[in-house]
Amino acid sequence: MTSPLHVETTGEGPDLVMLHGWGMHSGVWQTVAEELSNSFRMHCVDLPGHGRSRDSADATTLAEWTERVAETMSPRLAGPAYWCGWSLGGMVATQLALDYSGLVQRLILVATSLRFCQANDWPDAVGPDVLRGFAASLQDDHRQTLQRFLALQVTGESQARQTLRELKQRIFEEDEPEIIALQSGLNILSTADLRPLAGELDLPVLLMGGAKDRLVSPRALENVAALLPDAKVEVMPDCGHAPFVSRPVYFVKLVKTFCNHVN
Repeated sequence: MTSPLHVETTGEGPDLVMLHGWGMHSGVWQTVAEELSNSFRMHCVDLPGHGRSRDSADATTLAEWTERVAETMSPRLAGPAYWCGWSLGGMVATQLALDYSGLVQRLILVATSLRFCQANDWPDAVGPDVLRGFAASLQDDHRQTLQRFLALQVTGESQARQTLRELKQRIFEEDEPEIIALQSGLNILSTADLRPLAGELDLPVLLMGGAKDRLVSPRALENVAALLPDAKVEVMPDCGHAPFVSRPVYFVKLVKTFCNHVN
């Protein structure tokens, strides 16, 4: 029996599960989670090897990460829930919606692509050389690698310093992720391709991103939306890769509006 992942649960209402991005932990959602907990029963999960789920670092593939999340959350949920994933967490949420559709009512993908790494038929993505560079530098100084990645996330924002300061504060509140978890996450970002399965996502999806995002651009979000049966794109102005940090009030409003919508 595998150890369950660490989950912070607050609030009352419909279940809303939050999955963080690469190298982070559930605390990154703190500001928006506090506000959303007035309307939802919030579950902020630490992905394998991250935050207080460090003893789950033996899970190394997207399928294994997804399985661990599903095993942890299934007994906690009253029924199909709203799921919100950021970047790498969005890929996990997408895979979970495909493999465990009974757990998912609606999907919110924040700065998420179905393929994070560039390909000949997918040019609006991160260059493989960038990801290879992060992978190589992990061995030398993983803390510096994380800080470089955070800086890349806020490039172009008018309030870049403030956003970067908050991200750094959040990430280093907990012990740093296990190296194997960082390596596994980079491997998922470099190799995972969920595009062939996109047509099977028969549920409403909100694709949310920042206008200044250098990792998952607005064009990339539109490319993803074109592959999904029921998707809506919201681009937040003057935001980079972490719009929930840059514009938390706007982010909360978009989430509430999407989740309260009735077909």
